[in-house]
Amino acid sequence: MTTEIPAERIADLLRQARRIAIEYYKLTGKPLGITGEVGEYEAARLLGLDLAVAREAGYDATDSTGRRLQIKSRSIPREKKLTGQRLGAIDLGKPWDAVLLVLMDELFEPVSIYEADRPAIEAALLKPGSKARNERGALAITTFRSIGRQVWPIEPNLPVEANQPVIR
Repeated sequence: MTTEIPAERIADLLRQARRIAIEYYKLTGKPLGITGEVGEYEAARLLGLDLAVAREAGYDATDSTGRRLQIKSRSIPREKKLTGQRLGAIDLGKPWDAVLLVLMDELFEPVSIYEADRPAIEAALLKPGSKARNERGALAITTFRSIGRQVWPIEPNLPVEANQPVIR
């Protein structure tokens, strides 16, 4: 997380933004557009990442070893299926090492976080077939989950070695 602004102040502002976004959606049926910022904050908080400066080309955060992580976020009601849902564009021309997908519920509370490394994403994006995937770099959430692995929450019934976060 950034050290210039107190983390508690950011958390407080995001709590306010969540309340406003939820009320706005209830009134208008339209999203307010805070999903990306909330997802980045939650990934940093839950996985111990350092957020990059705003508009850093290619990545949103780094881990303790310096890996560059792009963060994609989706707010999807718990009762809605993931089928048909897509990530935003992933630009293969920019510098990044892996992509995190933060899935949140309709209250912008994190439900799960997945990670996929660059080689797996490149293979999926360059695979012939889908026009949306090939032209816009937009992977389906179900595809992303199949080529990546869940890094949060850690599953309690897995062996210790399988329970370690991918963030190295």
